[in-house]
Amino acid sequence: MTDHLGRLEDLPAEYLQDLRAQNTLPLWPSLRAVLPYGRPSRATQPAHWRYLDIRPQLLRAGELTPIEKAERRVLVLCNPGLGLETMRATATIYVGLQLILPGETAPNHRHTPSAIRFVVEGEGGFTVVDGEKLPMGKGDLILTPPGVWHEHGHEGHGPVVWLDALDLPLVYGIEASYAIEGRPQAVDKPMGWGGARFRNGGVVPYRSLDSTREPYPMLRFAWRDVHRALGELAAVTPRDEAVQLAYVNPETGRECLAALGFSALQLRPGEELRLPQRSASAILHVVEGAGTALIDEATHRFETADTLAVPTHADVRLANGSNTASAYLFVVDDAPLQRKLGIYESHSCIAR
Repeated sequence: MTDHLGRLEDLPAEYLQDLRAQNTLPLWPSLRAVLPYGRPSRATQPAHWRYLDIRPQLLRAGELTPIEKAERRVLVLCNPGLGLETMRATATIYVGLQLILPGETAPNHRHTPSAIRFVVEGEGGFTVVDGEKLPMGKGDLILTPPGVWHEHGHEGHGPVVWLDALDLPLVYGIEASYAIEGRPQAVDKPMGWGGARFRNGGVVPYRSLDSTREPYPMLRFAWRDVHRALGELAAVTPRDEAVQLAYVNPETGRECLAALGFSALQLRPGEELRLPQRSASAILHVVEGAGTALIDEATHRFETADTLAVPTHADVRLANGSNTASAYLFVVDDAPLQRKLGIYESHSCIAR
């Protein structure tokens, strides 16, 4: 290990001037900034966005800005360590809270970043993705994969709010982010088309074995199904193991999207859980319940619909605040991206 690297000020000024004139710089003075020993440098901070604080501002946005002036009416959750102007919740994950009001339509478009919608509150909202109309109920997860047409609407009463999560920082960072608007889609698939074919784990339509597999065969994951599956898993999971389910492509068993992964976590009554210390960053969204999250040295008391940011390599301990009811969290992480890069690390989690 090199403890003392040369500094810029050790070099002659005329030498540095000549290097800069040739658009070059010496690596060694900055080597530890980009390759620190032992653990990555992190600008991302543990962060906590309280829904009860943000919701009034989101509803006011609905009064101040008509949907025609917004295209997507969103308040972005910005990590203070990364700078509010960068619009990042972690270094790779963009998160926002989107509002749609009765009778509104968010126009049809497609874009290069991958996106998901996780419904926070309201009934009557829907998303049309690639000709399939997907109803939006609390806790439902809806995929809008890269390059796929999607639009939103609201046929019910009262506000509908959902959490957006995108790999926008990644795609923007490689200068590949853009969108295209299009005409409203024709709904050409029957209601429940994806869920009817893939709702039950372990069985798929027989023709899937012989045909070319679709890249995104299931676009909506209903919370009622996930909630039930978590309960069944909890019934057979020892107390010292976490109750957690991954959302996957039902034809491949792999992650739904290329860069971001999604899972649901149940904290049983009175349960305390230490999550794996992972190289991936994550977003925790509270679907139901209340409790405490200790992220590194920062303690956060969370309630339903709150959202938290977890930096890479963080120590995370969760505690359910109730001794009689379970708490449920939805997790977004960049583990799929890191797995593809060959840099993913994870250490065991402990429940008690």
